[in-house]
Amino acid sequence: MNLEEAIKARHSVRAYKAQPLAEDMVMVLEKGIEEMNSQGNLHIQLIKNEPKAFQGKLAKYGKFSNVTNYLVMAGRKSDDLDERIGYYGEQLVLLAQRLGLNTCWVGLSYSKVPGTYVLGEDEKIACYIALGYGETQGISHKTKTVEQVSNASDTTPSWFKKGVEAALLAPTAVNQQKFFFEYIPAKDGQPALVIAKRSFSLIGYTRMDLGIAKYHFEVGAGKNNFEWA
Repeated sequence: MNLEEAIKARHSVRAYKAQPLAEDMVMVLEKGIEEMNSQGNLHIQLIKNEPKAFQGKLAKYGKFSNVTNYLVMAGRKSDDLDERIGYYGEQLVLLAQRLGLNTCWVGLSYSKVPGTYVLGEDEKIACYIALGYGETQGISHKTKTVEQVSNASDTTPSWFKKGVEAALLAPTAVNQQKFFFEYIPAKDGQPALVIAKRSFSLIGYTRMDLGIAKYHFEVGAGKNNFEWA
């Protein structure tokens, strides 16, 4: 499947089959992780065949089962770390979906198992991403409307609406969708601009959610049609 199809097919999955990742898939994932770490200045790590991180009380509360493979989403502490984690991490999520795997972004329902990951000086873990062969393909959830999360109208170009529609399919913490996209027309020979904003949430994770949504927007809108303001 292509990226647009992967966006539509991807749903959060919390229950997995007791099945190791195929070696050819691991190779593709590792290559993708290397690229995302380089592009995003991150320290994402793939952990395989390790069950302890999702066996605690929080994991049971989150209804996770048979999670033995996951991504440790880490990087050097900075104000934009969470947004970069979201933006580059979602590229790995969609890569996994295209490989026939399932995923789930996990903010709290995991335990940090010593010895399973490496952190450099001044690095931190932002979240985990569960990974594997899902018991199901997950289910879709109700989303906000294009009008609720953007200034799309009859006068904005079709690519902008397509970008917002793709962003509405992005995973966000408890489906909060606390983002907004604003179209600014091209003028004076300059390209059209898009402003991506987040709003307040008691739950948090809005910076990470925004990074995920921005990548979805780029896929739907086409990166050549605009520049981020």
